[in-house]
Parts: sequence; C-alpha cells; structure tokens
Amino acid sequence: MTETPASSNSRPPQRFAVVVVGAGPAGLTVGCVLRAAGVDCLVLETGTRESVEQRPRAGVIEEPVVRGLERGLAGNLLERARRDTACEFRFDGERHPFGYHELTGGHHWVYPQQFLVTDLVREYADVRGGAVRFGVRDVRVHDLDGDRPSVSYLCPESGHRKVVGCDFVAGCDGARGVTRMAVAGRARVARHDYGIGWLALLAQAPPSADRVLFGCHPDGFAGQMPRSPEVTRYYLQCPPGDDPESWPHERVWAELHRRLAAAGAEPLTEGALIEKRVLDMHDYVTEPMAFGRLYLAGDAAHLVAPIAAKGLNLALHDAFALGDAFVERLLRGDEAGLAGYSESRLRQVWDYQEFSQWLSELYHGGATGDPFRAGTALARLRRLFSSPATAAAFAERYLGTAARY
Repeated sequence: MTETPASSNSRPPQRFAVVVVGAGPAGLTVGCVLRAAGVDCLVLETGTRESVEQRPRAGVIEEPVVRGLERGLAGNLLERARRDTACEFRFDGERHPFGYHELTGGHHWVYPQQFLVTDLVREYADVRGGAVRFGVRDVRVHDLDGDRPSVSYLCPESGHRKVVGCDFVAGCDGARGVTRMAVAGRARVARHDYGIGWLALLAQAPPSADRVLFGCHPDGFAGQMPRSPEVTRYYLQCPPGDDPESWPHERVWAELHRRLAAAGAEPLTEGALIEKRVLDMHDYVTEPMAFGRLYLAGDAAHLVAPIAAKGLNLALHDAFALGDAFVERLLRGDEAGLAGYSESRLRQVWDYQEFSQWLSELYHGGATGDPFRAGTALARLRRLFSSPATAAAFAERYLGTAARY
C-alpha cells in the first residue's frame, strides 16, 4: 500500500516527470536516458555519493549491454574495460579452455561495477545536470494508483520532509528498498533457494590466468574472475550462512589452490584478502514489474544469484527498456512501451533464471554427495567439450545473445 503525503510547512511540492528511487546502476541508467532526451527527473539515494561510487560488486558486462551504454552513458568503459573472449573449466584435474568468441564472435567486457556507477553518476549529475539527492532518509511513495503520484523523504540537512510530485516513479532501490516494500501483498513473488553459499573474496593479487576460471570440484565450486592487473575476485562454495571469519587467509588459499588445481596450470598468486562476505545463493522474481505509476527495475523486481553473472546485466536491460518507454510516453504520448514493459522484461528475467539454475547444477552437482547428481553434472561438462552444438548454445546463453526480448 502507498501512503498519503504528510503535511509539510515547506513550499508547494517540487515536480518532476519521473522520480527515480535508487542510485545504483539501474536507477542512474534510467536517469541518464531521461536526461539525454531532455526529460526532467530526480534521483533519490539514501547513501552518499562516495559510498555509491565505491561499492565493489559485479563486473562482467554483456556485449548487448555495452552497446546500450554506448549511447553516451558510460564513456570510460570501452577505454578502460578488459575484453574477455574465453573462459576455462577445470574438472577431473584437467584444464578445459572454452573459447566462446571463436564459437559466436561475441565477448564479455570486464568493468567493475563501482567504475560503471562512477561514470553514470558523473554523466547524469555533472554532464547532463540531472537532479539528485544523496543521503536522504525515510523515503516514502504515495498515491501510486492515481494520476498524481508523489515521493517524499527527509532532507538530511534540515530534517524536514520534502514532497516531490511526479508522473511516474521508477523503483530501482534494490531488494530491501521502499518501492519493493510498497507492493508487498500485491505482487506475486516466486523464490528459489539453492541451499548453498559462496564466499565472495577480493584479493590484492594478480589473477593466475587471463580469463575466468570455473573449478568444478567434489569438495565444492571455486571461481576466479580477474578484475584488474592487481585485483582478483574469487569465489568458494561454502555452507549458507557461514561465518566469513571462519575462513582465515591460510584456509582460503589452501581451498582455492586445491579446487582450482589442474595439470599444467600456473599456481595461484596469493595476496591480502581485502573483502570477505558470504552470499547465500537464492533467486526471486516479482510479478508484475509495474503497479499503477510505479515501475520496478533491477533488484527491486528480481534477484538472480551471481552463478551466471546476470544480475547487473538484467538491471541494465531493465533500465534501457524503462528509460526508453518513459521517453516515448512523456515526449510522444506513446504508451505501448510502458504497457508492455513488465511482460517483455519478465521473459528475459525467467530465461536468465533458468540458465542460472542449469549452470548451478553444472558447478555444484558434483559436490552434493549425491552420486546421481554428480554423474549428470559431469555428463553436462563433458558434453560442452564434445558437442559443437551444445557448446554453441551454451556460449550464446552465457554471452546473453541467445534471444531477443
């Protein structure tokens, strides 16, 4: 349910065509698309600009997403990002390189999310003059089912509640944000729990290989994702809810060495662990993604576990579609994009969720202790390297080029 705005002693409410709640990748991209078209909007964010620009998160970006960002939204990406054309699976003590560029002509870009967000903040606020309020508190949404919705928040400087009128609200404030909570009880939420955790690590160490590594080991999955010449992202499968402090330096590196070991492989280069956190692998999908004048995007609408590196990409696909739909409605009176937004986006969301499930069984099936699941997981891995048709189909889905939505 939404609330009626509280009375305020301030001047009459400000008004923007769109209020974007959340300054993550999705919210900032929606804002940039709107400002590029000359549409006035306001972005509200509870964190400071510095904290938003420093969150270390995902870094693998699909080629179709990069093409969307080439609309002047993230100018540094092509200059600073690394292009990946292959990955490598390690199982049965052997290396199995997988050259997806050779199969499809496509590739991934590796660009840490904090760099992308910094670019988007600069583009939205500094270059295009978009209105943004950082550090706001107690954000609330009001009258979403009417034709005069609004958003209010406590101003961090004055402590007074400010009310902002708008035509539409873009909910881009994540899994625990106010916009997702505003539709609780109205939305159908489908959830899935994988029953495993990933210990997410950032190491102050160069990668041991110039590509992503997937270690499918009987004792649990391990992954290496290069981030820069000096910093590497690693993952280790662990019990859900595990305590990161139970993984000291020596234990982490011993497990990484063991689970990523393969004949002829270079040894891992160890370094200081500058981040350790446990991610419980789970997914959810909120249906629909539109409620009256509120449209959800990114983690406010769906969460896909980082198993297939799809979360950031889904958020940006949402943002492109939503930003363009707002522009068509506000500047040209065309309502088709907004009317079809939820249905169209959910097709891709469910496709990516299914791929994440399939890939999870490939990564984790051998460590379940179930001989049947271990056998089928190994069969999938072997088929990737024995069937050209299976390899090509996997490459398209891994790269995000298998279908159009």
